[in-house]
Amino acid sequence: MPSYSAAMPRRARPAPIAADPIGMTALAAFGLAFALGTALRGIPHWIGWLYVLASVSCFAIYAIDKAAAIGGRRRVSEATLLWLGTLGGWPGAIVAQQVLRHKTIKRSFRLRFWLSVGANVVALTCFEFVLH
Repeated sequence: MPSYSAAMPRRARPAPIAADPIGMTALAAFGLAFALGTALRGIPHWIGWLYVLASVSCFAIYAIDKAAAIGGRRRVSEATLLWLGTLGGWPGAIVAQQVLRHKTIKRSFRLRFWLSVGANVVALTCFEFVLH
């Protein structure tokens, strides 16, 4: 008598995705630059906590969007995801993209995402060197 598991088709498993070297490099470079800026130039610690809070929030919103995509429910707009990244959540977005395997293929989104990362870093740099 055949077992039920033998009769049922196996679900295709997606191939593992390699870590995004650009994203991981950007995270490492930002972390190092922020640590050096804090140590050498006195970047206020509250800015680091804002990045942590924004990153955790951004990761959660990416997870909600991924679940909605799988479940066929209403999605979070790309504009919202990009604004969250621009406001400091981009480190969490990079982690979410890799861990959740979400928003990694669409070239137009990826381009706008990296532009939003650049805008955030420029804004932080202006804050640090111009206003501080």
